[in-house]
Amino acid sequence: MKTKVLMVCLGNICRSPLAEGILKSKVDPNKVYVDSAGTGGYHIGNPPDPRSIKVASKYGIDISDQICRKIRPEDLDDFDIIYAMDKSNYNNILRLSNSTHHGNKVKLLLNEIDGTEKEVPDPYYDSINGFENVFDLINEACSAIAKKLE
Repeated sequence: MKTKVLMVCLGNICRSPLAEGILKSKVDPNKVYVDSAGTGGYHIGNPPDPRSIKVASKYGIDISDQICRKIRPEDLDDFDIIYAMDKSNYNNILRLSNSTHHGNKVKLLLNEIDGTEKEVPDPYYDSINGFENVFDLINEACSAIAKKLE
């Protein structure tokens, strides 16, 4: 049975598509299923931000076929682990839940690096350098996650 991992940010166009693509590139697709979503419905049906696509492509990861979607309450049941990019989205995810069991599934992504409460900054209003920085942070966290899922 596959481990199902969901990456979540606000709009599902910058951080979580990168996290989905990066983790997919590091795990066996026969053992791990990775998806992404946003807590806001601002970009439903759209592809990721062109800057996310560009940065991922620079590192050999194609996220251009991803389609933005909003997280659903049933995702809390369907996924084994749900990674939030920041505390605001972490809290938004928990508000979807009616069970304390779900809270055990939701984690801050960067906690996988060193266990601190660090957040992945939202690069939306930043330059391409902000997207590069976010890629590096997410890549480090996804390397740690992939080792745990082996």
